[in-house]
Amino acid sequence: MRNLKEECGIAGVILHDPAPLTNIVAFKLYYALYALQHRGQDSTGIVIFDGTRAKSIKSMGLVSEAYSRQEIQEMNGYVGVGHVRASTFGTQNIENCQPFILNFKGGTIAIAHNGSLVNAKILREELESEGRIFTTDLDAEVIGLLLVKSILKQNATDAIKSVMRRIVGSYALAIMINGDLYAVRDPIGNKPICYGEVEGGYAVVSESVALDTINGKLVRDLHPGEILVFRKNGEVESVPTNKEMAAHCIFEFIYIARPDSIIDGQLVYTARERIGKELAREHPIAADIISPVPDSGIASAIGYSRASGIKYLEGLMKNRYIGRTFILPHQEMREMAVRLKMNTINDNLKNKRVVLVDDSVVRGTTSRRIVDLIKKAGAKEVHLRVASPPIIGPCYLGIDIPSRAELIATHKTIDGICAAVNADTIGFLSVDGLVKAIGIDKSRLCLGCVTEVYPIDIPGEVCSRKQRRVEDFVDDEKNE
Repeated sequence: MRNLKEECGIAGVILHDPAPLTNIVAFKLYYALYALQHRGQDSTGIVIFDGTRAKSIKSMGLVSEAYSRQEIQEMNGYVGVGHVRASTFGTQNIENCQPFILNFKGGTIAIAHNGSLVNAKILREELESEGRIFTTDLDAEVIGLLLVKSILKQNATDAIKSVMRRIVGSYALAIMINGDLYAVRDPIGNKPICYGEVEGGYAVVSESVALDTINGKLVRDLHPGEILVFRKNGEVESVPTNKEMAAHCIFEFIYIARPDSIIDGQLVYTARERIGKELAREHPIAADIISPVPDSGIASAIGYSRASGIKYLEGLMKNRYIGRTFILPHQEMREMAVRLKMNTINDNLKNKRVVLVDDSVVRGTTSRRIVDLIKKAGAKEVHLRVASPPIIGPCYLGIDIPSRAELIATHKTIDGICAAVNADTIGFLSVDGLVKAIGIDKSRLCLGCVTEVYPIDIPGEVCSRKQRRVEDFVDDEKNE
């Protein structure tokens, strides 16, 4: 298992033949990244191209803190890419801030990447043996160096196809190459990416809410393995590279994505509400109120309430100026954030039998603190209902789900988890219930973290299908 794991948001915007060049692209990227802030709070960057040169701004911290109005106003150009990033401990530095920029003999490349490559180490060692020097820990740099190596031999689209045959894992990419914008989705469609029309051009983003924010119109999600090429003259070219495989990430629907996003044809809010209804059917309980763990448990709690007929009433109030504890880089920070993040509404909880609906239980420490808060507020009973199956496997594809040693469900029974989090009862959604609620066929979902069966070949893990190994991709490249 690799140490570097991240969950990120990407955006790209291109305008048709703007005259004169303006800062519209920079402002659209700024607001698109603002809408994707939930996907990463550690760092952010924007790169703009004006036809001659690329200009970039990168900064640690939130979008609202990273850019001044004057900086954005001075970034004139017709195409650009942007990125927000959540990093793990040890990778918090400006060098690892994206987009990653490469200047080479043929021009400039800027890459914004969301995902994780399972063969990054192999590829990095290969490139180092050829004399390439790395300046970051990013998979985006691996992709960029491979792309430069390939683009010197062929056109940009074929170069991207060639790189896709080498890299294995999850990736959604917004790539700017010499003034054209490329959007790429990995062959299993694990990471979300969609595109839409904006005034005067097009935008590619991780989630449709970013298009809503910049007054864009969603066209569709990229297909697994698809490359979309957006040119300055307004032409859009679709290049399919895969027609069979799909393994969309279930955690997008459980937790990561904003509920008002549409991902792979499903409104996330509706999927989460259906999850709550399935939870109520699978784990009914006599109770006085249904209360969510805000914000990601709200839609599921509403679904549970509607299916059970038990009153929905908030017992916790969230301080929305605090970031998401799941993506904070280490445990001590997560524990402090929980104490600051949640406050109880005591009158709604006192002497009540409470069904507490949460999106997931990973380590269990956050759940224990929240249950204790509710009991301290006077609740008679707390019945925890979890809008996902037990998390029993690590994620190798970019979600910061830790090693098995840190996952509570890998070394405790359901009863043991219940005791550990101090709940009166606990109920996890079944895998089949989750699949039904998401509304996407089971064969097209990545369920590795809840089944320990993964959609691609990972050393030491079970693979759900016949999958080409890393060595096969390397051999293909050598034979070209």
